[in-house]
Amino acid sequence: MTRRGVRRVLPLLLGWEDLPRSVSVHGAPYGERVREPVPGVLLETEEGWLLLDTGFNTALLRDPALRRRYYPSPSYQPELPGPGEPLPEALAVVGLTVEDITAVAVSHLHADHAGGLKHFAGRVPVHIQRAELEFGLSGRPEVERETIFRVDFDDPRIDWRLADGDREIAPGVTAVLTAGHTPGHQSFVVDLADGGGYVFACDAADLTENLVDERPAGTSIGVPPEATLEPVRHLKRLAQEKGYELVPGHDPVFWPEFIRRLSPGRPQALTAGSAHRAFS
Repeated sequence: MTRRGVRRVLPLLLGWEDLPRSVSVHGAPYGERVREPVPGVLLETEEGWLLLDTGFNTALLRDPALRRRYYPSPSYQPELPGPGEPLPEALAVVGLTVEDITAVAVSHLHADHAGGLKHFAGRVPVHIQRAELEFGLSGRPEVERETIFRVDFDDPRIDWRLADGDREIAPGVTAVLTAGHTPGHQSFVVDLADGGGYVFACDAADLTENLVDERPAGTSIGVPPEATLEPVRHLKRLAQEKGYELVPGHDPVFWPEFIRRLSPGRPQALTAGSAHRAFS
């Protein structure tokens, strides 16, 4: 008998970021750079297609004045994967459209995760931690300095579904509070209907080394870098107890291979070097 859970998992590639490795790994040598993928995940549940994270707001990248306004630092260079809107293009690769999405969950409000919310305003529920949305809408000057852009999500049409800690958001999908990288960051535990599952760390652990070597996150809000390790250890315990694979958020080797592994032959996947598993 099929258990209650997720029927399909389809990882997406929604862009790239060229940035210092120290953004992901606290204490990484100055000058080291990495080109990281911008992820999204489609989950087919009993209630329809749930999308985890939405990529960039393309308007802030393609308009020269807006790009200078929102991305002034030459050390951080976001990249779009194609000429059109990344999310609709990525969905088309797997035979879906924005209209097929029945719910959205954002791990946090950084621009590379919340920028695509414009596609869903007034259409579907959007799951987020209350602490994350309150911080994003607080008006504090440090919010934008942390690459959280109010223009991405301050829309009265968005149907927010607020959580205060761990919460099942769809059959087989549990949001897990992993604050530190941001005040209300959440990761996701995915139970598959046919057995097994995944723990998506999102930006609680950008890279494989954050998980395997327990390296603190390079960026955190309101806590010291060392405080970002407890969420990682919590996710590792969950993955070990369940026997699930633990997936890093932005690993440039793991993520394209993860796409290849779950969806062989997809052109999105042909962008990285050799493969490895993150942590299982």
